[in-house]
Amino acid sequence: MPLPLVTEYLFSMDLTVGAPQMVGKGADGHDLRVVAVTGGTVSGPALQGEILGGTAADWLRVEADGTAHIDVRLTIKAASGSLVYVQYSGIRTGKPEVLARLAAGETVDPSEYYFRTTMRFQTGAADLAWMNRTLAVGTGQRPPSGPRYDVYAVR
Repeated sequence: MPLPLVTEYLFSMDLTVGAPQMVGKGADGHDLRVVAVTGGTVSGPALQGEILGGTAADWLRVEADGTAHIDVRLTIKAASGSLVYVQYSGIRTGKPEVLARLAAGETVDPSEYYFRTTMRFQTGAADLAWMNRTLAVGTGQRPPSGPRYDVYAVR
């Protein structure tokens, strides 16, 4: 008998991003784009704060059909002043015409594409130590303003 998967909503992240640096096709045949995360906000019942720009980015690998493999590292400065390192990977895919609309910067209903991530956290802050022992999943959206993730702890 399978055990149920239980999740708990933690927070939402709204990211601002810079223009992609187009590295080009790698040995695996995917286009590599490095996209700077320039800032953003975190809000929800478990965490509030801001996303620090400067050293945050997405090392995005994009397949020929537009499927994107997300590889992000960023730092959150919590409202308490504590810092949290976040690393997540994921996938954004859909029908080619939907991915083309996203790539063109159009507003696309999130129900038209699949965008999911897995997240891990690291912090030395006592008030957020629970995050070191939490595996989270995110449901993503890609509005023109930048990526948005609703983040859930897997309990």
